Amino acid sequence: MKYVIVLGDGMADRPLEELEGMTPLEYAKTPNMDQLAAAGEIGMVHTIPDGMSPGSDTANLSVLGYDPKAYYSGRSPLEALSIGVDMKPTDVSLRCNLVTLSEEEENYQDKKILDHSSGEISTEDAAVLLEAVRKELETDIYKFYVGTSYRHLLIWDQGQVIDLTPPHDVLGQTIYQHLPKDAALLEMMKKSYAVLVNHPINIERKRQGLNPANSCWFWGAGTRPELSSFEEKTGKKGAMVSAVDLLKGIAVGASMKNIIVEGANGGLHTNYKGKAQAAVDILTKDDYDFVYVHVEAPDEMGHQGSVEKKVQAIQYLDECVIGPIKAGLEQAGAEFRMLVMPDHPTPVSLRTHTGDDVPYLLYDSARIENHSWNYNEKQAAESGNRVARGCEMIDYLIRT
Repeated sequence: MKYVIVLGDGMADRPLEELEGMTPLEYAKTPNMDQLAAAGEIGMVHTIPDGMSPGSDTANLSVLGYDPKAYYSGRSPLEALSIGVDMKPTDVSLRCNLVTLSEEEENYQDKKILDHSSGEISTEDAAVLLEAVRKELETDIYKFYVGTSYRHLLIWDQGQVIDLTPPHDVLGQTIYQHLPKDAALLEMMKKSYAVLVNHPINIERKRQGLNPANSCWFWGAGTRPELSSFEEKTGKKGAMVSAVDLLKGIAVGASMKNIIVEGANGGLHTNYKGKAQAAVDILTKDDYDFVYVHVEAPDEMGHQGSVEKKVQAIQYLDECVIGPIKAGLEQAGAEFRMLVMPDHPTPVSLRTHTGDDVPYLLYDSARIENHSWNYNEKQAAESGNRVARGCEMIDYLIRT
């Protein structure tokens, strides 16, 4: 038996007037997911432990079977694992987003966050900008590392784990109340704006109508994580297919294989089909039992507040990931169980995450059922099935 999780990051949502009272998942054309739902099981699952922040870090740990209450030490340290930073026990890692701030205000604290991803800036352009920041701001205490797209890293020697606000939580808001209380971090953010606002790359981005990456924003502080091996935990040899450092870092910490797919970038136009083929290949051509296929696009479109693009991301996921994985495994003659779910909701009306329950879909190729339901939040809730602890879903997938 082979096992697959297809994780549509932030795919769950709330009913929207623009969609005649439906959610993007309910409104989207998803024939593959609906077919699997009718032949399998749907329900709701609570992925975020009560009292914890509804982030992709805690949620994806939960889906992979790692109780965030026991294993979570901060978001950025997981990304540090992916980048290859060997953190000392006394290091604190911070996410360093390249964000778009409004430019008309004279004082830094009066500016607003317009875009947490700087228009999904390319890694190549972001690396040039971060190098400019590094030359001006890096010291023996603070070290910068390039990640993917807008997502980068700051390592603070002998640092402190302090409360910092995720930029996607305050989109469109004045930043004054959300700035770091730590004077050194705040000063670096201010200086990064001075370095970046008139950088040639940003001048060109504005000329093209793109959002400039004009400031660093620090958040997600934490210490070196200690994850147990996924294979030892589940008895299954696992692999990760993802374009984002957070998920790749979780895979490193869990001793899973990271599969790099050319053209996968975490955006709306990522290489969906390449991810699907990579998943099929690792399960049918290599000695692997489990693959986790993570697709970031629904979450990014939720943060952008775009109903149309979120629907499109969900349809791409259905057509170019779920359909081809099912077909590829069937063609190979493999029996498989597939779990499809979000990690958390990212409602377009809020443009940030919530800790609400999310719908799951569980399909077993060896145990076909016959139902009339489709896969969406409404029908999953009406099914009466509910898993109260997200970290138990992996056992439900593998051992049920």
